[in-house]
Amino acid sequence: MPAGTTNAGAPFGRRTEKYRDREGLVTDTMTSRPPEVHGIDLDPATRCAHYHGPTDIMAIKMKCCGSYYACKDCHADLADHPIEVWPENEWSQKAILCGACGVELTVRQYLNSTSLCPSCRAPFNPKCRRHYHLYFQVLGSP
Repeated sequence: MPAGTTNAGAPFGRRTEKYRDREGLVTDTMTSRPPEVHGIDLDPATRCAHYHGPTDIMAIKMKCCGSYYACKDCHADLADHPIEVWPENEWSQKAILCGACGVELTVRQYLNSTSLCPSCRAPFNPKCRRHYHLYFQVLGSP
């Protein structure tokens, strides 16, 4: 891996979820670790060397390789292949990771999120919309 790169796991570690058993008792259970995120100089909320503002807290699972990257530029710097866009018929796939809470969102949930994580309400960078065409099939694109 080139100098200055980070191949960090998400910061949130194991999440605790509550469920109600047959007797109606609430129990905590540990869920699996969040996916690994690739990027350059990642911080605990998935900000990277390219995008590091307060709302740059989401990572994208790339359609081409199935790996999470902090951004398109991290993928360009670290992967050995070009990005493929998520076709609309696959927007039900989990492909967005919130860097604040670690929840995975489907592409459709993310695109409909109004720049807020639907789970923890942390704000996402609204300027990311400028790059949607690089990640997601948009009207008029192949």
